[in-house]
Amino acid sequence: MSSLYLLALDASSSACSAALLRQQGNQRDCLARFEMTPRAHTRRLMPMVDDILAEANISAQQLDAVAFGRGPGSFTGLRIAAGAAQGLAFGLDCPLLGISTLEALALQAHRRYHFRHVVTALDARMGEVYAATWHCLNDTLSLKSDEIVIAPTNFCLPASETDWVGVGSGFTLWDEFTLSTQTAMSQHLTDLEPRAEEVAWLAIRDLEAGLGQAAHEVQPVYLRNDVAWKKST
Repeated sequence: MSSLYLLALDASSSACSAALLRQQGNQRDCLARFEMTPRAHTRRLMPMVDDILAEANISAQQLDAVAFGRGPGSFTGLRIAAGAAQGLAFGLDCPLLGISTLEALALQAHRRYHFRHVVTALDARMGEVYAATWHCLNDTLSLKSDEIVIAPTNFCLPASETDWVGVGSGFTLWDEFTLSTQTAMSQHLTDLEPRAEEVAWLAIRDLEAGLGQAAHEVQPVYLRNDVAWKKST
């Protein structure tokens, strides 16, 4: 019976998480760790990995692939997860996969609440959000509008779909979205954070599609080029 082990990491938000997807023949399951750890990602991420490998009773050398939440999200957190994932993949000479944190968030919302038309938005600071829209059906996600960084007042929903649900920390800026956007959403949830568990499930899909890459070829996606805070005058 064939086996496969894929390790996923995410540190793109105030949360820090790790997950191990295990495949034995046609059966798959996922071990996961998740903590809200603002400013403690460096200290917590690798102990999570050690803990999850110990629970699975495997060594890092048995991993077949590594994945991480590639962004968008916290610049510092993305670099921490990318550095750890690249180091593991390089040392193990195994494929690395970068997974959209917005897609992982949409999958979480779909699996947990069965939402079909999902708007994912993460707080990008400086009065902006990282946002994208998704159609979700039977664990399959289709991107309906590109991932962007944008001020909520300039964000528009695709007109082709209705009954949108918003998820993510970007909706703490709810009052700044236009009335037409608010009206098109039946509800919004601000407490969902990207998790390594969904990163793992999306990564196994991409691995099977032949999208694994060498460690040095996979980089974080920031969306915003200007990463410096603007000084007030």
